[in-house]
Amino acid sequence: MVLVFAMGRKEAEGVLSAGAYGGPFQLVNQAGAPVTEEVLRGRPTALFFGFTHCPDVCPTTLYELAGYQKALKAEGKDLGIVFVTVDPERDKPDTLRTYVGALSDDVTALTGDPASVESMLKSFGIYARKVPQGDDYTMDHTASILLLDRQGQFKGTIAYGEDPAAAKAKLERLSAS
Repeated sequence: MVLVFAMGRKEAEGVLSAGAYGGPFQLVNQAGAPVTEEVLRGRPTALFFGFTHCPDVCPTTLYELAGYQKALKAEGKDLGIVFVTVDPERDKPDTLRTYVGALSDDVTALTGDPASVESMLKSFGIYARKVPQGDDYTMDHTASILLLDRQGQFKGTIAYGEDPAAAKAKLERLSAS
């Protein structure tokens, strides 16, 4: 990874889009239907990893993404949103259906057995770990949104808390690709 940071932006994008992110996976969506990496192809996609018990980052990020998606749709542009849980022990399909259903009917939420979810997280370079909190736990995880083109190739990120105008501009460029 040090090599990527030493390169210019163009070279780094080439390395990342050449396969540093992603890979085959088999999970289930909020309806319980099997889903593979094909869900990340066919339309520009904002890919976000989080969990339904998250008190702030995850609901805020998904709310903002749903707003951007709605604005882009009004301009005739397409944007898919895929939300992958980092907490498959608690986030079952029915929980995800309720969670994302409150935001948009055009968000795909994914879960699966812990090993399958962990494998997907690893393939996308996503950090996630369980953090004990008294008798319960929370999750510490990567909060950036990954931007994927119509072929499912990595095109960039939106950082948590990034300037809304900059985030929207990135999504507009992604939708045009």
